[in-house]
Amino acid sequence: MSPADPRIATERLLRDLAPQALGAVIRRFGDFSASEDAVQEALLAAATQWPAQGVPDNPRGWLIQVAARRMTDHLRSEIARRRRETESFEQTPPEELLAPAADETLENAGDDALRLLFLCCHSALTPASAIALTLRAVGGLTTAEIANAFLVPEATMAQRISRAKQSVQEAGGRFHTPDPAEQAERLPSVLHVLYLIFNEGYASSVGTELQRGDLADEAIRLARILHQLLPENTEAAGLLALMLLTDARRAARTGPGGEPIPLDRQDRSLWDRLAIAEGTALLGIVLPRGAVGPYQLQAAIAAVHDEADRAEDTDWPRILALYELLKRMSDNPMVALNHAVAAAMVRGPRAGLDLLEALDKDKRMANNHRLDAVRAHLLEMAGDKAAAIARYRAAAMRTTSVPERDYLGAQASRLETSIDRPA
Repeated sequence: MSPADPRIATERLLRDLAPQALGAVIRRFGDFSASEDAVQEALLAAATQWPAQGVPDNPRGWLIQVAARRMTDHLRSEIARRRRETESFEQTPPEELLAPAADETLENAGDDALRLLFLCCHSALTPASAIALTLRAVGGLTTAEIANAFLVPEATMAQRISRAKQSVQEAGGRFHTPDPAEQAERLPSVLHVLYLIFNEGYASSVGTELQRGDLADEAIRLARILHQLLPENTEAAGLLALMLLTDARRAARTGPGGEPIPLDRQDRSLWDRLAIAEGTALLGIVLPRGAVGPYQLQAAIAAVHDEADRAEDTDWPRILALYELLKRMSDNPMVALNHAVAAAMVRGPRAGLDLLEALDKDKRMANNHRLDAVRAHLLEMAGDKAAAIARYRAAAMRTTSVPERDYLGAQASRLETSIDRPA
């Protein structure tokens, strides 16, 4: 199919419109699950009709109207089934139920997307449930697509999403525009969920693919929505910049067989310079405002990497300084791990290895293959090949990513060959 294929164009449009339509229908009818079912039926009707008949002048209004009809039918059916007909419902003219309400205009589309995003990141949900619900309701992914992304059966993911919606309902989750206090309270969760979605796309934790481009793309799309809705929020801008600057290396991160290619060996001509320019421009706008947060700092680190035309040109002292700031700000073991790498690049591998000792006692890193992998790399830098081999093997056994397992095993084999080779 060509990019101009009407079916492809329709799919892209519907993915953008889905959270807007769902938000409007939930706001109007209040039932998350029933509203989602109604919107899904409307999306299916649009996917069938629009490529052949053309996109209507107001596609969002079309989706809302069709979904509202489905909801009206659902309500009538429920009322009839329960034999609790209400006089007010029966006296409401059908055209009033079906026509878009006054506030269901395009101007309110952003507000609905914001409400829905904050609702999906309710404090009653675990990060895993919030991710699934966000991808389903805001991202427009099907349950099957989400299940495939996380390598679980579709029925399992359907149950997870259903429980998430029920948890939000039981916790009293309301569909409304968050006031400043609520926004401040929930925004860290919203940012964290989008960050986790991107991370899973950038480096898939399980399965046969190193990267899940669809998840990374979806995280970037949702981060764009958040930044557009909250343009003055520096951390929302920082998160989008971080995603753009990191994802810009996607094409260079894997070889022909899908094997990982480390940053220092990547073909930098494959990096997406437009994405780098956009991410750098975002940072240039938000960093001077002050109140620098962890996402902005991570984006700044990514920008330093992207600025280097060659690996040997990387400004490691600057990266180390940024990680030291980030480490003071965030009690995150992955930050400490990356700080150790930066220290090794500036002060030598033994300095990095000394910093890793503190992570041995961190329960959050127990059985995490990345600690072994980084230690192996630093041991190799220090010339201790035997110890590096053992750590590479340990990391390979612990990872659930097939490409990473194969890569780590190959590093161990490479060192073993170099030891066995006569001087």
